[in-house]
Amino acid sequence: MAAADFGKVGFIGLGAMGKPMAQQLATKLPEQSRIYVFDVIEDAVHDFAAQFPGKVFPEGSAKDVAIKSDIVISMVPEGNHVREVYLNDQTGICTFDLEKRIFIDCSTIDIATSLEVKQRVTDLHPQASFYDAPVSGGTLGAQKGTISFFLGCEKDDPHFQFLSELLSLMGKKAIACGGPSFGLASKLCNNYLSGLIAIASSEALNIGIRAGLDPRILSSVFAAGTAQNNICDSWNPCPGVVAEAPSSKDYQGGFKVQLMKKDFSLAMDLAHSVGARLALGERGLETYEGASEDPRCRDLDSRVVFRYLGGIENWRRRD
Repeated sequence: MAAADFGKVGFIGLGAMGKPMAQQLATKLPEQSRIYVFDVIEDAVHDFAAQFPGKVFPEGSAKDVAIKSDIVISMVPEGNHVREVYLNDQTGICTFDLEKRIFIDCSTIDIATSLEVKQRVTDLHPQASFYDAPVSGGTLGAQKGTISFFLGCEKDDPHFQFLSELLSLMGKKAIACGGPSFGLASKLCNNYLSGLIAIASSEALNIGIRAGLDPRILSSVFAAGTAQNNICDSWNPCPGVVAEAPSSKDYQGGFKVQLMKKDFSLAMDLAHSVGARLALGERGLETYEGASEDPRCRDLDSRVVFRYLGGIENWRRRD
């Protein structure tokens, strides 16, 4: 396929990440392009289509989207949702002749489900292609079009250039991670590390604040030293350090703590399946499980672990 084939694109899943990604597509694809969308929340589909009349069209199922599209992007929360999108025996994508269509699943799910779906697509429709392509960058990145895609394919894959061109409309980078499911494996490793960095940053900032340090100065120290990390630089867990970070907006927006718990747990499962020894994993998972159940933290950005761990949020008003 070539860039000219961006004429008929499907998008499934208009949630916190999917909606801004689809908005990037609707804004940047050529005027003559058509985007067919579906979400289990019907109002979300019609509201989104109403924003782009004549370019975005609501559909009643994942199957309906795929029938009308040459390439389909899916972005749903969990593996069971991906199974429903592709394998439901009534409304699933794998219920008709897929011919040479391309499917890109941007969901972060378990590797076994992704490989099962890919195998079903291959077995039933050998001319079709399925790629895992989870993303990193959070809802703010999706809104700004700066997310990164981790593609489960080799760089010499015949579709890689085409995929990169399409995904660049929604983000800043597409990385070929090696082969089927390697995009997901990369994303799980990334979120495992990111989750631990958020916990460690929260602890270090809280130590500093309680010792009398200004967290803005301490964060500058981290940035200049060996502790430098993107979490503190852009997503600082302590309120009032980074103005655009969710923590400075009462942890609204960003990447929900329940989703971090899910991804962290999937990363732990992957580690166990490949025999990787973990020194910090169990405590990290306990932290995200606890924060996910804490009414002060649930449904908020995952960097709310600063609050869960007893971080001083009103540091400006200390006696």
